[in-house]
Amino acid sequence: MIAIIDYGAGNLRSVVNAISRLGYAAKVTSTPHEMLAAQAAILPGVGAAADTMVNLQTLGLVSPIRRFIAEGRPFLGICIGLQILFSGTEEGGWHECLGIIPGIVRRLPQGLKIPHMGWNQVRQRIHHPIFDGIPDEANFYFVHSYYVEPEDRSIVVGETEYGASICSVIAKDNLIATQFHPEKSGELGLKIYDNFIKIALGVEASRLQHN
Repeated sequence: MIAIIDYGAGNLRSVVNAISRLGYAAKVTSTPHEMLAAQAAILPGVGAAADTMVNLQTLGLVSPIRRFIAEGRPFLGICIGLQILFSGTEEGGWHECLGIIPGIVRRLPQGLKIPHMGWNQVRQRIHHPIFDGIPDEANFYFVHSYYVEPEDRSIVVGETEYGASICSVIAKDNLIATQFHPEKSGELGLKIYDNFIKIALGVEASRLQHN
């Protein structure tokens, strides 16, 4: 089972629809027990990282998410689900996040249209299985005002130009996260989800397919 973590943000239905369209079973959950019972987890999100952290704390999900990732379980973060993996965010002052990835979430450079909203290219810095079947510099859909700045640049597998070269995809062991929204990115976005599930579940993926 693939858990889609519900912490009160919007956009969950489009993620569920994307996973269902691929023929896999997913369960929306806001409980630690159900999330920890899953074979893989997806944390989508819109809004502010600080608000997200408050909601996750209220639901008792902060420690379980850290545990899930530390145990080597497959985890996909989307947009805010990417940003809260980092040490902290500058959005609305300084706020601590999950601290799983050393680095800071910063505001996009001045002089740009903010939020960065619409289609933009993702340049593949490293060939990673998350990009299987996806051409380099393919377009994906972004909606964000902040971006992540990892201390360890080796985890950056995708970059996007928007006033500067910003990190748009990270991958580290079991952990993958994107700044863009695959569920809003057409067929190539579906391919991102499909690749993640295949990476995550391997031969078990076929057991989750609907007959």
